[in-house]
Amino acid sequence: MIPWLPPDTPRFPPTHTALKDPNGLLAAGGALTPAWLLLAYRHGIFPWFDEEDVILWWSPAPRMVLLPARVHISRSLRKAMRKDAFEVRFDTAFKEVIGHCASLRKASGTWILPSMQQAYCTLHALGYAHSVEIWLAGELVGGLYGVCIGGQFFGESMFSLHPNASKVALVALARHAEAWGIQAIDCQMHTDHLASMGAELYDRQAFEAMLKACDLDTKADWRLRPELMHV
Repeated sequence: MIPWLPPDTPRFPPTHTALKDPNGLLAAGGALTPAWLLLAYRHGIFPWFDEEDVILWWSPAPRMVLLPARVHISRSLRKAMRKDAFEVRFDTAFKEVIGHCASLRKASGTWILPSMQQAYCTLHALGYAHSVEIWLAGELVGGLYGVCIGGQFFGESMFSLHPNASKVALVALARHAEAWGIQAIDCQMHTDHLASMGAELYDRQAFEAMLKACDLDTKADWRLRPELMHV
């Protein structure tokens, strides 16, 4: 059993009470307002559900995290970054990025439902949600989006319509995050793709210690610094 959260006052149960099966399921209910979402992320909690009428909140352990300085760029990715004329942009097509992430997951069932898209677009308008975009010949071919609070970035989803595009987006995020003083990039769950890029699993205690970075006065201006993309 998990608690049902009324929509009026944002409040979550302790994260250590999350279920082990399914891993991290913490609570249901609440709302997708900025107040709920920002409180959730500050505690390492995120929404993930596939039906519009039931919001589910998760705090899985262990947690996949990429420390910006440890991003791994393989030899083949370096070659692709030199060869392909990728253009990196920040926050110029947030709605399109989240739309692509949702569309690519429709076949297997997406959690990026219309209510989720609207919620994160609202966070974007408030300056908390950001997109990293990869363009090629004027076309948006890859990217990612997530939430940034202080010195912590919480990745939500990524997409790729061209080989290596999502990897380049993650490299761009990590390189700039390191320069801005963002201490960690939460990747939520383990995937081989993320592991190959340098992300690692951390237990609950270690991950939640990282969340103190949310209180830092980090100066992330979300403007491209081309020199950081040299490989």
